[in-house]
Amino acid sequence: MLVTILTIAQLVYVVGLAIWILFEKRSPVATLAWILSLIALPYVGFIVFFFLGPRRLGRKRLKHKRARGQVTASTPLGASEPPPAQNDPRVEQLVHLAMKAGEPPAGRCDEVEIFHDATSTFDAIEKAIRAAQHHVHVAYYIFDPRRTGSRFREALIERAKAGVMVRVLVDDVGSSMIHDRFVRPMREAGIKFARFNEVTFARIRSRIDFRMHRKIVVCDGNVGFTGGINIADDYLPPIPGPKRPAEAIRERRKRVKRHIGPWRDTHVRLTGDAVRWLQLTFMDDWNFATGFAAREKEYFPPPARSGSHLVQIVASGPDRDVEAIQKLYFAAITTSRERVYVTTPYFVPDDAILTALVTAAMRGVDVRVLVPRRSDSLVVTAAARSYYDACLAAGVRLYEYQPTMIHAKTLLVDDFFAAVGTANMDNRSFRLNFEVSAILYGAEHTETLAAQFRKDLHHAKEIKTPDRQNVPVRWRMAEAGARILSPLL
Repeated sequence: MLVTILTIAQLVYVVGLAIWILFEKRSPVATLAWILSLIALPYVGFIVFFFLGPRRLGRKRLKHKRARGQVTASTPLGASEPPPAQNDPRVEQLVHLAMKAGEPPAGRCDEVEIFHDATSTFDAIEKAIRAAQHHVHVAYYIFDPRRTGSRFREALIERAKAGVMVRVLVDDVGSSMIHDRFVRPMREAGIKFARFNEVTFARIRSRIDFRMHRKIVVCDGNVGFTGGINIADDYLPPIPGPKRPAEAIRERRKRVKRHIGPWRDTHVRLTGDAVRWLQLTFMDDWNFATGFAAREKEYFPPPARSGSHLVQIVASGPDRDVEAIQKLYFAAITTSRERVYVTTPYFVPDDAILTALVTAAMRGVDVRVLVPRRSDSLVVTAAARSYYDACLAAGVRLYEYQPTMIHAKTLLVDDFFAAVGTANMDNRSFRLNFEVSAILYGAEHTETLAAQFRKDLHHAKEIKTPDRQNVPVRWRMAEAGARILSPLL
């Protein structure tokens, strides 16, 4: 009798949870994975689903959508000027696609400057901060409080004391090294400081894996920066001079783990109309973290009447119903005719992006993917290499950057589409993280990225089919195991 009752209870439990998961309308693979996990591990599976499952995603979406609505309703954006005419009809199609996905239209920019190293990027950002007269908005996944963070903290404090409104938003996980002692001088100077999706014991049921991976700086609503470079010391050479033995050992171990030498990355500086949409992305996240939506018109200057550069700011995150960046990248790759160059530190593509790359190569398009020899995650490195065989078989050319970690996240297609942003070529960036990309339309920008890509190849090793045939069985097993985790990487 007891066995029968327990069996019926187990059946009701499984059927009830299965119906619950089915109504979430996730992908068939994810749905089956959750159901099988709950059957195989009834207690552990339920706990994992309850704390990390899609029901929390729904609540986060609702809160972030409210924040977006409040920001949009309170900002005097006005109408954008008609963008400059483009010769390639694919530009209009991709601009329209992003808009249908809920993103803003393309805007004019007076200047577009692409940086390929942190030194010039940090110099340009600091110069823009110190020239700001009304406000400075800063949002970073990683804000390292050491050398680089201290440098920018001093610049921000100086502007705040001069009467400029300064807001700093950091991701609570990515910037977990920031302590109260570092923040206190900023608050005392009048800087508004907030953490995105703060992880606390009281909010343990919150989805801690939804991270703000964006890197945004906006000064006076007219100058904006975004790209892959965090406020971190990983991009800088080591400090010369003698060190204590223990300190030297720790530094050496750290640099061996994180690669020897400064990381290679790409960032972009924009001035003009498109910066308003980068500002809106910041305000969206700030409102989500603090509940405050700015209403002053000074945050959103009137649309520019000039500017020959066509730029579209495209954001994505788990609050969106449509993965705008993923769909835009997919469409751009599938419309390629001559070349597709991808640079990404984490190459764990979903089925759609992998299919787009593979079929483009099979059509005769020059498809090349540049990744680090070893990323800062062994699991991600193993998962990335599990995709090599399919890519090589289709004609995709793969390269591993040798000197250090390449952290740039760029995509160029033919001579009309160039993307510089925060999104990696992986499921986490496309669906779980809050990301942003600056889409630069036109041959000038694609050629800039192409020139740097060719330069990077001089420091990379091309991976060919014979190289893969010599991979030991144990490493192939590691790759296969890591690939199972690819939806979470």
